[in-house]
Amino acid sequence: MLPALQRKTAEREISARPMKFDISQIPFTRFGSYLALSRLPEAPHRRAGLYLRSVRGPATGGRPLQEILLIELLENGEPIPFEAFAEAHRLELLARDGKKAEACFDAADSIRFRLQGVTLRFSMATGAYDNFIPHTNGKWMLTVNTVCETKLMFAPLKGWMEIDAPWQAENCDHISICLQPDRDGVGEFAVDEFTVNWNDPGRSSSFDGCVANARREFEAWMKGMPVAPAAYAEMRELACYILWSCVVAASGHLRRETVYASKNGMIGAWSWDHCFHALALAEAHPKLAWDQIMALFDQQDRSGVLPDLINDRLISWSFCKPPVHGWILSRLWRDSSLLEPERLEEIYQPLSRWTNWWFEHRDDDQDGIPQCQHGNDTGWDNSTVFAVRPPIESPEIAAYLVLQMEFLAHAARHLGRQAESEDWRARAEALTGRLLRHFWRKDHFVAVASATQSDIEADSLQLYLPLILGKRLPEEVRQRLLQGLRQPGGFLTPHGFATERLASPHYRPRGYWRGPIWAAPTLILIDALMACDEVEFAREIRRRFVDLVAQNGFAENFDAQTGQGYHDFHFSWTAGIWLTLAHEMENDSSPGN
Repeated sequence: MLPALQRKTAEREISARPMKFDISQIPFTRFGSYLALSRLPEAPHRRAGLYLRSVRGPATGGRPLQEILLIELLENGEPIPFEAFAEAHRLELLARDGKKAEACFDAADSIRFRLQGVTLRFSMATGAYDNFIPHTNGKWMLTVNTVCETKLMFAPLKGWMEIDAPWQAENCDHISICLQPDRDGVGEFAVDEFTVNWNDPGRSSSFDGCVANARREFEAWMKGMPVAPAAYAEMRELACYILWSCVVAASGHLRRETVYASKNGMIGAWSWDHCFHALALAEAHPKLAWDQIMALFDQQDRSGVLPDLINDRLISWSFCKPPVHGWILSRLWRDSSLLEPERLEEIYQPLSRWTNWWFEHRDDDQDGIPQCQHGNDTGWDNSTVFAVRPPIESPEIAAYLVLQMEFLAHAARHLGRQAESEDWRARAEALTGRLLRHFWRKDHFVAVASATQSDIEADSLQLYLPLILGKRLPEEVRQRLLQGLRQPGGFLTPHGFATERLASPHYRPRGYWRGPIWAAPTLILIDALMACDEVEFAREIRRRFVDLVAQNGFAENFDAQTGQGYHDFHFSWTAGIWLTLAHEMENDSSPGN
């Protein structure tokens, strides 16, 4: 195994001014939890407001954001306005005259609430089988069926509960739960989430003790995470929170603690996101990093394919994702101590099956070039490469498979499988040659319609991703691709690489993979530039992306020309990739680099 590169550890002091974030964009949640609190806008099925949400796999017809209960502050029975201030370890809801409610996670499956001078009301419109019934010692149990499938136990610790939940044969007509403070104006309550049986957690900490414990847990998580330059300290803390808070506990189909894409709408782990999460976690949290690699392989089909996504209730086989795993594992081998022999042995056969699947089940014309059935299979869902009907042979898939077979050759040699190592090496070299013959047209790459073998010309950055092969490509090919990446008015913007050429008739500022900047292809192309010895160009793109995120948040993607973030701002691969790249900037600035 290659020696691990030296990585700085986070020995800097935690800021005395705690990081705060906007819960209309980033939910208040924690490591391991399936519960989240978010401020949501008005929609046809809901009022605007603060909601308790579940990120368990949705029931049939479930809402994307899984909102269960509207939360309001009341005074004299009437709702009053409040401001929400969220930190990693505490949420404050501040009303006038010092009246407030606070929330803190006592554990992954338990939220504690403290009231001072106000009533806290939870309410929901009900559907089939939603019910709220008394339990023991003043506790009440909520069974949620229409939004998601979960149960909540409401337990008064100081104060009392006022219930309005009229029963109508099979469910409650509506549900309103008012948490009332005691005579001194203070109340404390717990809300526990469970799926089968509720077990009394035996609470021993005060509310302040819960807050202190939660703060210590988050700070311990942060301590070894990749260090960013000092100017980005606050964004580093927020990136660490996003990764920490996107983790859910092992449950259902999830056999390990798993980092979700988000705890907003994208509640699940997709089968290339998990690789980027592992890269950011490798040194600080090696077991969790390895769990991310293996979480999707745990559900690998006998044929070798990985599911498109998994969560606790769902395994989706509609699509797959690109085989970036060998490339990421090669980076982990180079940059960390994660790939100890036992783990190398654990991944070798599953990765071999995943590699062979592309040739055994995605090569209908048997030309040795794997195809994709949809843009989703490449991760570039609506790319202009897929503006024509699939199946389509896209060159970066073959490039990833070259790197994956090279990793397998390296792994096989270290595992004492010399003949297999030589076979993987020969296959990688042969595929490199086929890739060039099949896709290169004088000065650019094309995609190929598999059924007709006709060329697909597109203005997508996707056709530049084979540059990840670096010096395996001929000098002329590399230079042509680099020229295209540098061309003014092409893909290069002040913020990085647009995913569609700016002059393309299909370019859209909010076009998903037809314009916006994304974290994953940015990292891929930075690696590609490094592999071509274009070090300064790579560092410049890295700086632009790190600044883009620092100025616009951890969005799913960004406007290539204005930098504005779009869609989801609790996006874990953006946070993880940003940490990886910001850490590389920090290392480059160290003496001797």
